[in-house]
Amino acid sequence: MRKVLETYISGRVHANVGRQSSTRKDWNQRYRQLKEREALIVKSQALCEISKIEEVPNGGKRVHYSVRFMDLIKQNNHFVNEENVEERVAFIQHNQVVDDQLITNTMNEEPFDERDLVAEDDDERAPFIYDRRAAVQYAEQWWDSYNPQFKKFEVDCTNFISQCLHAGGASMTGYPNRGKGWWMKNGNWSYSWSVANALRRYLPNAKSGVRAIEKNSAAELSIGDVICYDFEGDGKFNHNTIVVAKDRNNMPLVNAHTHNSRMRYWSYTDSTAYTPNIKYAFLHIVDDRSK
Repeated sequence: MRKVLETYISGRVHANVGRQSSTRKDWNQRYRQLKEREALIVKSQALCEISKIEEVPNGGKRVHYSVRFMDLIKQNNHFVNEENVEERVAFIQHNQVVDDQLITNTMNEEPFDERDLVAEDDDERAPFIYDRRAAVQYAEQWWDSYNPQFKKFEVDCTNFISQCLHAGGASMTGYPNRGKGWWMKNGNWSYSWSVANALRRYLPNAKSGVRAIEKNSAAELSIGDVICYDFEGDGKFNHNTIVVAKDRNNMPLVNAHTHNSRMRYWSYTDSTAYTPNIKYAFLHIVDDRSK
């Protein structure tokens, strides 16, 4: 079973190198994105780990597995190692993979009423110095794993970004009011710490602790800044990432959790969640040195 799966993944990996088109919609979006960046996958590797094998009525097997893709991307004379971890399920029959699907997380984030969000009094604000490199170092260390000092969420993207900001020197504030400030403490947490739309609303309006100003474009961001994604364009933001580097066109490369990714191109046009209605919020974290 493992050999069949490894052969299938190996074929997919080799097909990625130098390709410009595919029969799969999400792959075509990826190749289109690479072409727009004047970039190309020059080397691709994958590591898979089987977590469960189930018998199915037709005599085949359903194999649950995770796969880590490692793509070396060339852009002009600049090289970037992009990595993505996918949770997938393959259907194998007669020693062939007849179907292979990405497991998408259907769990919703914790619900909250935006009226519960409270802005702190200005008098509570302490001077804030943001260590961007420390935030990025944390994002690089934990992009594909989970710090046991923090709770892990099934939808973990915002929790991960909050941890990165905290590693960069952002102090928690507002405890124990869940609608106030930004914090995780004593087995509890604020909405802004763990919910994508709450963090997107909180950062530009914070009156103490970590705060941000909105920029007009991704190119204006620096490492350690945050990009928020509203995939459906309905005003509710679903995902957050942190900028960890810039490519040769000065565009952000990001790290993220939930579908764990490293050095991924910021636009997410190759994501299965992408729609033409997508909206972004480009949040530049500010500190007292920038005044």
